[in-house]
Amino acid sequence: MPTSTSPEPVPTSPLHAEHAALGAVLTSFAGWRMPLRYDSELAEHRAVRTAAGLFDLSHMGEIEVSGPQAAAALDHALVGDLSAVGIGRARYSLLCSTEGTVLDDLVVYRLAPDRFLAVVNAGNTAADLTELTRRAAGFDATVTDRSAATALIAVQGPRSVEILRGLVPSGQADVVAALLYYAATPATVAGHEVLLARTGYTGEDGFELYLPAARAPALWRRLLATGRPAGLVPAGLACRDTLRLEAGMPLHGQELSSTIDPYSAGLGRVVRLGKPFVGRDALALLAGRELERRLVGLRGTGRRAARTGYLVVAEDGSVVGRVTSGALSPTLGHPIALGYVDAARAAPGTEVAVDVRGRPEPYVVVTPPFYRR
Repeated sequence: MPTSTSPEPVPTSPLHAEHAALGAVLTSFAGWRMPLRYDSELAEHRAVRTAAGLFDLSHMGEIEVSGPQAAAALDHALVGDLSAVGIGRARYSLLCSTEGTVLDDLVVYRLAPDRFLAVVNAGNTAADLTELTRRAAGFDATVTDRSAATALIAVQGPRSVEILRGLVPSGQADVVAALLYYAATPATVAGHEVLLARTGYTGEDGFELYLPAARAPALWRRLLATGRPAGLVPAGLACRDTLRLEAGMPLHGQELSSTIDPYSAGLGRVVRLGKPFVGRDALALLAGRELERRLVGLRGTGRRAARTGYLVVAEDGSVVGRVTSGALSPTLGHPIALGYVDAARAAPGTEVAVDVRGRPEPYVVVTPPFYRR
């Protein structure tokens, strides 16, 4: 008789018990069980804009590339010039296919001359690990998955500096305040050794803290207790999505995918064609062509929000694009969206409509971001 097999367990964060204790609504995301919200996603969104939010991002993948030729390996693997990144700095880059489409977007930190940490999207971690290992094969470099051993906690919002300064030794307080955007440094936060990075995905000032997974619960509780008087609240994936949408930041699987090239996505600025890398020839050809479609911002003039997959239409009803992300902006009070439209309709100020459940809703093309702090 055939034997039944149990389903693979769904990965959970090292902070899973903390989320359960806080009464979080959990959801499946990129194969993980993660907090969607704790109370009101609107309240969490507003807390990040006005005070601070505490996020668990431990589902993200962390891949270390080390060795004498680590920089050269990453130059070959990614579209950016990683060998030019200074120690303690970070760079946003793309992992592209040989056809020039986006397999993933990622942030790479240079921790030492011969050591880098690539932070990749949760759903792409296994594929990225395989691809980076394959691309580094001809170099004196080692690719190591650090994801399971690493937790990632983010403090985002205008009071994040104040909160972090209260938890580091007195000699590090000025280091926290002076840390540059897209920079990272070793730090001691509430007695825990972390990699403290001034990066984020909300459009606000803030920090991301990398530390051993086993130590994450204690640090999470201390951050929450210390930050609550300053307005810090735990925040889930729902408000993280509306925050990044207001900031015009793309999400892989929506604005970015293996069918989309960097130029159509408005990310040509991160591509360095002056060096050889996987996908360079295809991207060089694309760089010299007229684009057929472009990623644009869409601002609604009504109240009904566009959602992922909704069609963008012209006055005559013809389809001219498709929405990739959309919501009613909690900060701005009107609908906003990102989407791809025909290049002829991509100029700011162009009036279009979005088919919202069979009814055309007026929108105008704008240049993201929708919100700036």
